[in-house]
Amino acid sequence: MPDTLPTPCMICVAITGSLPTKANNPAVPITVTEQIESTQGAFEAGASIVHAHVRNDDETPSSDPERFARLKEGLEKHCPGMIIQFSTGGRSGAGRMRGGMLPLAPDMASLSVGSNNFPTRVYENPPDLVDWLASEMRSYNVRPEIEAFDLSHILQAAKMHADGRLATTPYVQFVMGVKNAMPADRDVFDFYIKTVKRLFGDETPWCAAGIGAHQLTVNEWAVAVGGHARTGLEDNVRLDRDNLAPSNAALVRRVTDLCDKYERPVATWKQARRILGLQHVDP
Repeated sequence: MPDTLPTPCMICVAITGSLPTKANNPAVPITVTEQIESTQGAFEAGASIVHAHVRNDDETPSSDPERFARLKEGLEKHCPGMIIQFSTGGRSGAGRMRGGMLPLAPDMASLSVGSNNFPTRVYENPPDLVDWLASEMRSYNVRPEIEAFDLSHILQAAKMHADGRLATTPYVQFVMGVKNAMPADRDVFDFYIKTVKRLFGDETPWCAAGIGAHQLTVNEWAVAVGGHARTGLEDNVRLDRDNLAPSNAALVRRVTDLCDKYERPVATWKQARRILGLQHVDP
C-alpha cells in the first residue's frame, strides 16, 4: 500500500464563458437562473469550484456587478460551500470594468498577468491593469487563480508573489489549446509543472484546462499526475465529434471517471477549501 493517500482532485466547472451561445449548444446557461441550475447539477456531479462569467439578455458578454451579485447569491443558496470564482477576463469589459465585481468578495477570481494572442485578436492584459486587479483582490481577500496562457505568465506570477502584489502563493492554471496561444503539448505541460514546483514548491496545487477537442486530453494529463482539472461548456461544448454535451454536469462526470481510473478521490468542497487555504464556510 502507498505511504500516503492520493491528493483529492478538485474539479473546476467553467459554466458559461463569454463565447458559446445557445446556437452552439442549447445547454449553455445564459441567464442567471440557468447558470445557477447548471452549476447545481455540476456541483452534485463532483465539481467543487465554479468559474463564472455573466451575460446580457442577448447572450453578449457582460461585466455587470448586479448580475454577478445575483449569481453569487443563488450559488451560495443552491450550492452551499462550493468555491465561487469570478472571471476578470477581457472579453467581458474594458479596463477596470473587468474587476467591477471584486467588491462582492467571491472566494476566488481569475487573473491573467500578461498578454497573448487569441484566435482573432490580442488578449490584452497591460501591466497597470494587472496590478490594479491584483490590488483589488488583496483588498477584498479574493484568492487569485493565475490563468497561464504562456510560460511567461507563470514567471510573472512568481515575480508578483515575491514583491507582494500577490498576497498568497499563486494557484496556477495552465490553459492549453487556444488557437494562436499555447497548444496542448505534453512536453510543454510537463515543463509547466516542473516550473511551478521549482518556483513555488513541490506541494503547490495547480490546475489545467484544455480548450475544445483538447479538453478531455488535458483533463487526463492533470488527473494522472496529481493536478487538478477544469472542464465545462465555456471551454468545450461537445462530448465528442458527433455529440453535444447535454450539460455541464456531463462534462464533470467525465473527469470523475478519470479520477476513478487513476484512483484519485474527487475533492469535496471542504477538501478543496483546505487545499486552497480558503476560509471554511458553514452552509
